Amino acid sequence: MSAPKKKVTLYFSAGMLEETQREAIRQDRSISWIIQAAWRIAREDVRRLPGYGQNGATGVASLSKRQIESL
Repeated sequence: MSAPKKKVTLYFSAGMLEETQREAIRQDRSISWIIQAAWRIAREDVRRLPGYGQNGATGVASLSKRQIESL
């Protein structure tokens, strides 16, 4: 069973969006599919970044509402 879909808004630089669009066309996939695949591939690397899981959090990054909004 898959998780329910949720609409979100993400902001990318023009260059990153163009590159993502080109890759989506090349693979005949949606931009959403490309972003999700990239996250699955990069997830472990992101977890190794400094600051991940601070403040005693386990498995989930501890970000303030302001930090989340600025992403």
